This record gives sequence, C-alpha cells and structure tokens, in this order.
Amino acid sequence: MEDEDGYLYVKDRMKDMYISGGENVYPAEVENALPGLEEIQEAAVIGVPDGRWGETGRAFVVLFEDAPELSGNEILTRLREGLATYKLPARVEVVAELPRTTTGKIQKNVLRERA
Repeated sequence: MEDEDGYLYVKDRMKDMYISGGENVYPAEVENALPGLEEIQEAAVIGVPDGRWGETGRAFVVLFEDAPELSGNEILTRLREGLATYKLPARVEVVAELPRTTTGKIQKNVLRERA
C-alpha cells in the first residue's frame, strides 16, 4: 500500500509470521505439519494477540468427509510429536471449510476477523 507521500507499507504478507514469546513462528511450517495427520484435509494458521506471549497461533482445520471426528485438543496432542512446543497453536478449530477468494486462495484476513 502506498500513502499520499509515496511511502510503501506492507499490509498483508507481514502477518505470515508471528512472534510468540520472542520466537518467530512461520504458519506455513505448522500448516504443513497438520495435513500429516491422516484425518486432516487442509489447514490454515494465523497469529492472534495473546496477553502473555504477545501472539499465539490459532489453527483452522478441515477434516476429510469420512474421517472420524477429532477435537482440537486431540489434534494438538498429536502435533506435539512433530513440532517444537513454541510452534504449537494455542487453539485448533475444526471447521467445515476455509474461506477462499475466487481464485482459491485462503482468506486469512477473514480468519483473523473470525478469531
């Protein structure tokens, strides 16, 4: 985004990384680990404000239609095996679908508003 004086500002991509307790967390790394669980079809992770850590992760996951129901806590327990503790999302929400643009890109701004 450019202002009237010609200065450029990063508006969206900057949030593709969040800082939790002083550690850089890249949502893409967590998103790549989530579909490694056989019940999860796709996932999106965002950073949300947290009073203690600055920001923490919130994951939104879509399960395969024929997958057994999983709770957010069950997903977190299984994620602990492959991710460092500081990278684990503080909360996992199972959703029917992820919001998308007309071109198919996940709308993380909509997820931030929802969170």
